[in-house]
Formats: sequence, C-alpha cells, structure tokens
Amino acid sequence: MGQPAKPPRKAVNLRADAELVELAKSLGINLSQLFEQGLRQAVAAERKRRWEEENREAIDNYNRRVERDGTFAERYWGR
Repeated sequence: MGQPAKPPRKAVNLRADAELVELAKSLGINLSQLFEQGLRQAVAAERKRRWEEENREAIDNYNRRVERDGTFAERYWGR
C-alpha cells in the first residue's frame, strides 16, 4: 500500500506586502502551505456558518422542545 495521492495543484496569483513576504521567506515559512492551511480554515468556517444559517430554524425548534420537554435521557433517568 502506497501513500495516498496528493490532490492536484493549481497556481494562483496573490498580492501581499512585499516586505512581509520577504521576511516570511527569510524565516523559512512556506507560503504555499500557509496559504493552503488558511484557505482550508476559511472554507471550513464558511461552510459551518452557512450550515448553521440554513439549519437555524430546526436548531431553534429542537432547543425549544428540549427546554419544554427535556431530553430523551432526562425523561427516563430523571433531570
């Protein structure tokens, strides 16, 4: 069994503070890895935000029901 295949890469053009880029390079910071890591975090946060927005009504309804009736466990094992 070999290593999992790496996803294909796409070249992108970005603009950033030139001094900051040079400083990062001089410190050995891999800008591609840093960008990918930040992009992953931003995508995950936006997907979470959208999911919560799309499901807000159901979440609110569930929370109201738990407030009113308690949880399944509480009904059988006490509050």
